[in-house]
Amino acid sequence: MSLALKQVFNKDRTFRPKRKFEPGTQRFELHKKAQASLNAGLDLKQAVQLPHSEDRNDWVAVHVVDFFNRINLIYGTISESCTDQTCPIMSGGPKYEYRWQDEHKYKKPTALSAPKYMSLLMDWIELQINDEHIFPTNVGTPFPKNFMQVAKKILSRLFRVFVHVYIHHFDRVSQMGAEAHVNTCYKHFFYFVTEFNLIDQKELEPLKEMTGRMCH
Repeated sequence: MSLALKQVFNKDRTFRPKRKFEPGTQRFELHKKAQASLNAGLDLKQAVQLPHSEDRNDWVAVHVVDFFNRINLIYGTISESCTDQTCPIMSGGPKYEYRWQDEHKYKKPTALSAPKYMSLLMDWIELQINDEHIFPTNVGTPFPKNFMQVAKKILSRLFRVFVHVYIHHFDRVSQMGAEAHVNTCYKHFFYFVTEFNLIDQKELEPLKEMTGRMCH
């Protein structure tokens, strides 16, 4: 990684603290396996496939946490230029507006500025992935029945971060020399969610043309 990129992806710029996998746990071993195949320069389409004899829920859980950390970092790099003034609406161009809804304060879809939406999104995801009832860390503790539903919701909302960054802030990403890194992260994410059918096609529409060019 170039020095410029090291500065761009400096851990101090992370929008949120990273969730770590505990060494010695099965999840940590799976995380290492996933990283090893990426570092070996494996084709991303192959790298996302479920390893032989591994549990699908475990594999998805590891990737959800990893994508949360990476996308967090990507947003952190452009967050200074994403303000209530520059981005008063959380959107992906004129055709797509994303409204925030959760189980607590925002019970109806609510229009928010992009930074406010991002902040609520990252808090909401962090709560889920740190909840042992949803993302159990102990071997032998079963995943809840609704785990895949939760994972799908997290991933489809993380996709919206890519939409906003690509459509509204890509000039900033390019200025920082981070284009290749962001593109690789996006391709990895896209291949993963399509391999396991984790995001509806209609959610993927905003970046459809770009994805077609990037992910043949």
